[in-house]
Amino acid sequence: MFDSSVFEARRVRFCETIADRSIAVLFSGRAPHKSRDASYHFHANRNFFYLTGVDRENAAVIFLKKEGAVRTMLFTEHVDATQEKWTGKRMSDEEATHRSGIEEIRDIADLHSAVGGFLSDADYDVICLDLEQNDWHQTETVAHQFSRELAQRYPGLAVRNIHAGICRMRAVKDAHEVAAIREAIRITKLGIENLMSHAHGDVAEYELQAHFDFTLRSNGVSEHAFPSIIAGGERATVLHYEDNDQTVADGELVLLDLGAAHLHYSADISRTFPVNGKFTPRQKELYEIVLTAMEETIAAVKPGMSYPELNEVTKATLARECKRIGLIERDDQISNYYYHSVSHPLGLDTHDVHGRGYPIEVGSVITIEPGLYVAEEGIGIRIEDDILVTATGVENLSSDIIKSVADIEALMARRR
Repeated sequence: MFDSSVFEARRVRFCETIADRSIAVLFSGRAPHKSRDASYHFHANRNFFYLTGVDRENAAVIFLKKEGAVRTMLFTEHVDATQEKWTGKRMSDEEATHRSGIEEIRDIADLHSAVGGFLSDADYDVICLDLEQNDWHQTETVAHQFSRELAQRYPGLAVRNIHAGICRMRAVKDAHEVAAIREAIRITKLGIENLMSHAHGDVAEYELQAHFDFTLRSNGVSEHAFPSIIAGGERATVLHYEDNDQTVADGELVLLDLGAAHLHYSADISRTFPVNGKFTPRQKELYEIVLTAMEETIAAVKPGMSYPELNEVTKATLARECKRIGLIERDDQISNYYYHSVSHPLGLDTHDVHGRGYPIEVGSVITIEPGLYVAEEGIGIRIEDDILVTATGVENLSSDIIKSVADIEALMARRR
């Protein structure tokens, strides 16, 4: 885990963004109920983790800002020894302070009465909540529930949504975050190489996935960045194919889109390779077009660009090369074979915050992932690297993961 000083520095920056006489409350969240006495796997709210380093369920952090001074409290779940025999040890107050750097630790059971007490003092004019809302039908979060209760009990209280402000902070990665992404990429590389070394004609997609998963677990990874895509043949033309339950016929390509997570920071890598170890001339022709588009798009990245502008570079390259080989006749026809964007931010979320509406900044980590999807030929190709944007250009954080035709064929020639 990061040293607590990392989170202390982030909280200082965050508190500069909230007004005086404000209370800010952020929640770690709770795992949703699945069935009977089972719940889905818990993932801490990423903004809460970003400011505290705590990834435990049913926790909250409160900031009280008055006359320029800030008081910070962390509320965690305190349970008795009998309950811990069933559900495991909870985070101790000492551990919570060690992780977060927050000295004042309280029981989450006291949260509502504590907030009520602060509001009764009439020293605070506004309460700030992280009210992330991706679409109308999004499931209500703990923060949304809390906001609704506030409106009922304190109808005159002003509520401010601070989600966008924290997202702007997260857009630029510090050295600790970049190091975590590097480690996630390093382990992803090992998994890809192990997967490819076990490939052969008529292998099942889930067998390939098992080799990747084994490598991750063997390297201490308990969290994938996202569900792995292992798509053979025509299934690779489906962008978010996740069934991974079909057989890859001899001679087909396999498209991988996968990544490990380290300290909750994601790698996001795509590679495409022939399951039998040798590209056909047509596969090689299309593959090298995608690789050219990747190289030209990476070379075009610069601070201040928008994501749509970057995608236009990719589309122009793909259209030029596809016209050259006769796959299309006009530039606008490239949308028949390339129908997604080339880039997104990467970080605590795989599709990280501060996205398409904002320019690319120095310190951003982004993906570059051009593709071609020729369904009528049963060929889907995507190549994806993770890029750190610098003041002088870019650094390809995943450049060590093989992607040239020669390197892929050489690796697969050494298969067990």
